[in-house]
Amino acid sequence: MLKNYFKIAWRNIIRHKGYSAINIAGLTVGIAACLLIFVVVQYELSFDTFQPVYRSTYRVTTQTKREGGLDHTAGVSAPAVDALRLYFPQAKVAGLESSYGSQLTVPAATGNPANDKKFIENMGVMFIEPQFFNIFSSTWLSGQPLALKNPNMAVLDKSSAIKYFGDWKNAMGKTLKMDNVLTLTVAGVIADAPSNSDFPLKVLISYITWKQHPKEYMYRDNWNMTSSNHQVYIDFPANVSPKTIGQQFITFSNKQFKNRTGGQRFLVPQPLSTVHFDTRFGDTLGDHVTSMTTLRTLSFIAVLIIVMASINFINLSTAQSVGRSKEVGIRKVLGSSRRQLIVQVIGETAIIVLLAVVLAIAVAEVALPYLKNIASVPDDIGLFNAGTVLFLAAVTVTVVVLSGVYPALVVSGFKPVLALKNKINAASIGGIPLRRTLVVAQFAISQLLIIGTVIAIRQMNFVNNADLGFDKSAVLIAPGYNDSVSLRKMAAFKQQVLQLPGVQSASFSSDAPSSDNNSSTNFYFDHSKKDPGFDLFLKIADEDYFKTFGLHFVAGKPYERADTMRQAVINQTLMKKIGIKRPEDAIGKTISLGNGVWASITGVVEDFKTNSLRETVKPILIYPQKVFESNIDVKIQTKSLSSTAGAVQKLWENTFAEYAYSGFFLDDNIAKFYKQENQLALVYKIFACIAIFISCLGLYGLVSFMAVQRTKEVGIRKVLGASISSIVLLFSRELWY
Repeated sequence: MLKNYFKIAWRNIIRHKGYSAINIAGLTVGIAACLLIFVVVQYELSFDTFQPVYRSTYRVTTQTKREGGLDHTAGVSAPAVDALRLYFPQAKVAGLESSYGSQLTVPAATGNPANDKKFIENMGVMFIEPQFFNIFSSTWLSGQPLALKNPNMAVLDKSSAIKYFGDWKNAMGKTLKMDNVLTLTVAGVIADAPSNSDFPLKVLISYITWKQHPKEYMYRDNWNMTSSNHQVYIDFPANVSPKTIGQQFITFSNKQFKNRTGGQRFLVPQPLSTVHFDTRFGDTLGDHVTSMTTLRTLSFIAVLIIVMASINFINLSTAQSVGRSKEVGIRKVLGSSRRQLIVQVIGETAIIVLLAVVLAIAVAEVALPYLKNIASVPDDIGLFNAGTVLFLAAVTVTVVVLSGVYPALVVSGFKPVLALKNKINAASIGGIPLRRTLVVAQFAISQLLIIGTVIAIRQMNFVNNADLGFDKSAVLIAPGYNDSVSLRKMAAFKQQVLQLPGVQSASFSSDAPSSDNNSSTNFYFDHSKKDPGFDLFLKIADEDYFKTFGLHFVAGKPYERADTMRQAVINQTLMKKIGIKRPEDAIGKTISLGNGVWASITGVVEDFKTNSLRETVKPILIYPQKVFESNIDVKIQTKSLSSTAGAVQKLWENTFAEYAYSGFFLDDNIAKFYKQENQLALVYKIFACIAIFISCLGLYGLVSFMAVQRTKEVGIRKVLGASISSIVLLFSRELWY
């Protein structure tokens, strides 16, 4: 019997090739789109789940209560590592300090520095405690974690070892130079971290090495200095509840920060399972975070696309059922039950859906390499795994049920007498209001996605054209280094840069006005010993910083040239938070970082965006400190952008031959803040087009079927003088109301 059902189903599909093709095309596009979305969502949800301690490990974050609300920092102060270890003896604690943009140099075997191999590592370089591997699992190909107890020791992942030394087996015992400051010995090699890890462990340096170089790598044994680069992870026994852990951290914070006046500070445990999805802290140690809102939006779009494809099938199947009335009537007369007819129709639906699934897999395979343009997925992401197989099975069953049940009930409900007399038509079987409703629903979904696209485009236009409070255009930033040799060359290098054609101004700084830097510290104002109760965020730069980035002074002027902090400039937000109403009144006041020297305020600048537009403007202090002014910022005339940038690079490489050049334009770097928003806007565009395609496909199929069914009526109307426009209007009424 099943064989007979299959034959009849296949014959019906072949007999109605056009409508079958429309159904299969709509389902193919819809299922392929859903499959690709599932691959993205599955990949994002899999981050760090391979770690055995996924449920019991926490990242320790800093939360500060201030007048404007809560501030969140992914990092903690350096002394927190040992303090947490003492307070939570039952837990495993590990600290790390990330170093971004570091240069790793492999000395040439000949001893000639000109032949050294230089590599810029923008991610994955960390000073790390050996206890880290008591919490997180890694496969050690050579060496062991205890090697990181000693200073100047390094552990490489397999890819880095191959990149530096040709063969990872040759790496053990070899020498590496980091930033021309540290001379490191390779003491271990580990397997590459999976792509779905927030811990890209590439070059790991012993944590004690960081402590021994406080000047070069900003180690501060100070509870008031917090940086997102310094992070602590803690693993509790499985029998300790999250509620208990949270209460213990509150007690610890109250004890540790009891003498802090003003704003309250707490160390807050953040479950590892939420780290990849929490956008309050910016990026993880990896390359991105993904909000759960984004994943829910993608999933919702996938559901809408599947529903639209199913609506096409329902509309065409119920419309086609008129042509099968005699077949159904004969079957019923010969004894077929309603159940058998339902099984047959659902069987036909299943065949079409299965064909669509096979084609959808092929389409998804073709589109997979382009997936990285709309999502942060690796180039080698695969389509097939246990999850996608289960997903395809679930989609197949769901679509068969959605698309097949209603047409099956309609067909099996025909009365044999009316069917055999050919008295069943589209109107008599009912369902016209339902088909109209479904068409309306289809186009409503399309409109929803189009509206989402318009909103996303307008949002990105706003972001791209927003006033950040400074001039981001045509500013070339070349990251440098703060070793003593480089520092001695900087003044002469700056003068040479200023002499290049097309250069308008140049300055040295720790970072641009808008960056991912969130270094902060406590401070004192106007020789008062009372802590104001909130932290300052720091920008370190020379006196030409304000001219280079077009920062506007509302009062005062830039500070004078200096190698250390004697004078400083504040922004309007800081001015207001310390209780000064008029910018002019701030000039001449003094400010001190921590317990440092007092500096005189020489000017107040208009507020500018220090991070992305998602974040509020922070209280900023800008001051000189030559040892930390490692970046060269060059403002270039737009008409000679390319040639001048090339000239700066050539001069930089000649001056700092011991370093690799890694310059970038500021506006490109700022655009990275909104990578996820740009990707989501592109998703809206693509899926709005898919929705419109599926809607139009279904509408075309429905109208063409109506035209075939009403051929005689159209002929009579034309004989009686009806125009083409009136006939078009006649068919259009079916869809309008």
